[in-house]
Amino acid sequence: MRRRLLPMRTQRLLLRPLRQEDLPAVVDIQAAKETHPYERAPATPAQARERFAVWRQHWAVYGFGYVAVVELASETVIGVGGVQMRDLHGERVLNLYYRFLPAAWGKGYATEMARAVLEWTRRELPERAVVVITGVDNVPARRVADKLGLHQYHQDYYEGMPAVFYRLDGPSAAGDSRP
Repeated sequence: MRRRLLPMRTQRLLLRPLRQEDLPAVVDIQAAKETHPYERAPATPAQARERFAVWRQHWAVYGFGYVAVVELASETVIGVGGVQMRDLHGERVLNLYYRFLPAAWGKGYATEMARAVLEWTRRELPERAVVVITGVDNVPARRVADKLGLHQYHQDYYEGMPAVFYRLDGPSAAGDSRP
């Protein structure tokens, strides 16, 4: 069953499906060295465009996915976030993702966006665990995961870098094997 993550408003943000006209902003976010201070290198513009296409395809298949995070006051795309289905350690989970322009850092936007998305997942996909995968040194991303109530459950390498895995189980996640 396809579940629809409709555009949502928080106090300061609009969360909506990615549109083709968001591509330049998403490339700026994904390919800027400044947005990846805890990783070896950002995506190239070509890789960012590929990710954007994959993210939009996820929407077509599932009816939800990563969203454009629009600051209401400026009507500007300041980040990308949301959840996508992912196979991780032999389990279908929801990967919670958040990446913002440096100008948006330190304002609580990642937590605000993620809380709204988590509320949606609890209503619409309660059988799915939510995970966050982030670099060991990415203290701001780890702080967001902690604020959201996710618990660290694993540490390993992910895409060649030391990573920490956080998890939040849904109320009916235990023993559920539905696709």
